[in-house]
Amino acid sequence: MLKEYPRPQFRREEWLSLNGSWDFEFDDKNVGLREKWYANKRFSRKIEVPYVYECKLSGIGDPAPHRYFWYKKRISLPSDWKGKRIFVHFNAVDYAAKIFVNGEIAGVHTGGNTAFSVEITRFLGYQNDELCVYVEDDPFNECQPRGKQFWEEKPREIWYTRSSGIWQSVFLECVNESYIKDLTVKTDIDSGEAAFVLRCDAEAGAEVRLRALLNGKDVAAGSARVQDGLARLTLDVFHGKIMNCSTHSAGLCWSPENPVLFDVEIELIKNGKRRDFVTSYFGMREISVKDGEIYLNHHKYFMRLVLDQGYFPDGLLTPACDEDLSNDIIIAKKMGFNGCRKHQKVECELFHYYADKLGFLVWGETANCANFDAVAAARFQEEWADSVIQRINHPCIVAWVPLNESWGVPNLRGSEEQRAHALSLYYLTKMLDPSRPVISNDGWEMVKTDLIGIHNYAHGGKDDFARQADYVKGIATRSNLLYRPSTNRSIFVGEFGDEGQPILLTEMGGASYGKYDGESYGYSEVKNEAELIAFLERVFKAIYASEEIKGFCYTQLADVEQEINGLLTKDRKPKADVERIARAVTGRFK
Repeated sequence: MLKEYPRPQFRREEWLSLNGSWDFEFDDKNVGLREKWYANKRFSRKIEVPYVYECKLSGIGDPAPHRYFWYKKRISLPSDWKGKRIFVHFNAVDYAAKIFVNGEIAGVHTGGNTAFSVEITRFLGYQNDELCVYVEDDPFNECQPRGKQFWEEKPREIWYTRSSGIWQSVFLECVNESYIKDLTVKTDIDSGEAAFVLRCDAEAGAEVRLRALLNGKDVAAGSARVQDGLARLTLDVFHGKIMNCSTHSAGLCWSPENPVLFDVEIELIKNGKRRDFVTSYFGMREISVKDGEIYLNHHKYFMRLVLDQGYFPDGLLTPACDEDLSNDIIIAKKMGFNGCRKHQKVECELFHYYADKLGFLVWGETANCANFDAVAAARFQEEWADSVIQRINHPCIVAWVPLNESWGVPNLRGSEEQRAHALSLYYLTKMLDPSRPVISNDGWEMVKTDLIGIHNYAHGGKDDFARQADYVKGIATRSNLLYRPSTNRSIFVGEFGDEGQPILLTEMGGASYGKYDGESYGYSEVKNEAELIAFLERVFKAIYASEEIKGFCYTQLADVEQEINGLLTKDRKPKADVERIARAVTGRFK
């Protein structure tokens, strides 16, 4: 069961987890709202939240499609919470949710990949209150953000079992009448400063006091008055010693090799009394692109990423325990990777916390639609913006990827509307966060983009010498990479083209090896551990021989259902010697 505080970058002491047993009911005829199930219906099933009903850990394990369903839970609050403001936080509910408390509507939310909060203070009696959630998740709607969730009844190839309803942690929190809503921090390694913006529900005259620490020792402190709901202050954490960022190992800058994090304590003071107290953290880190190179903290940096689908054998999108998230990062680093593309999923805050703490780069994505219409595009833009804002403080995130392989924009070549949507996502992301590169449509058919992400699985089998030779030749030069794509999709679309951006192979590999009861899937096939190692060495030798490639993303970390091209099995057992994998991944072939 997930037990860690679900929001470690904005932590309060007074909170109550609602993970665990809830009452549950399918509503296949969609009569629950009309019949007021939120007020007078006893539900016949139990479900373990935050696990979706399709998975084993939910206690239901029903993969059949259901569009409408309900949750209920009785809650009793601590007596000292009376007189305070009470919020219920949902870290993710797929897809549209209505929240009821004691038979009254308290809030609504649409978007399956972003967190939301509802204040429920005025609905509570504080003992034996009833929290009810109605969810609609259309299992077959291709214009709804789905990621890898298949819109057909049974999973196949690269498409997996659906995940419907509550799939991340739910918890209660109490605050005073005046409180801190959220925090944004922007760091500058050249000035050595960290700039904080805090949104507060507090009258003018309230004060925010902020203290930064490193390894438990004070680094800097400051304060600012709240004006129009905002408090702004900047701390000098390097104290003029900018030489600290000149190397990864000796400096105070965050990197996978040196994941330095500064702790933060934040107080909201009003009339001389503490009204709120929040702890957080940040990392001093800069990611930049210049002259065809990627720089991390002003040093050229080669990205060795692994494609991480974030699926688990018994929980689908939700891990069985918190440690499953950190263990994935630990084993990936042991295999030589310094980061991942968290693929077609907005992962929970805990994963990003572990990536920050352990030192692991993350390319931030979200679940794409499968098809396009104007309503879906507008809805997707709103959800994408929320996902960026909610993850923006994590130093581990070094790139944003709003679209993958033209999913949700399948006719980019012929549709001006779809090209405009892709381009608008690029500029929306740059507006929200100009500090990170944006890949407009990873794989191919890119519009404006900061990095060129190319997908290429044309590696050939061990006896396919012609295809192997063609692959090596194809990645040797910039021209071949850009104008000899491995699919019938061009690398750029419309008037967009090469502007000298860094090139990365952001999907490659995909050698299937293992057992699956049914029709398995992979991009290449190997029959044993020796063949897998030989495949890795051959492919990575070709990549490291190219001067144009500035990074890669290997498909994939672990098997998922019928897709058995992971370096790990579904239950995270390595398919080959980890050190030999690491030598290939890092280019140590001797």
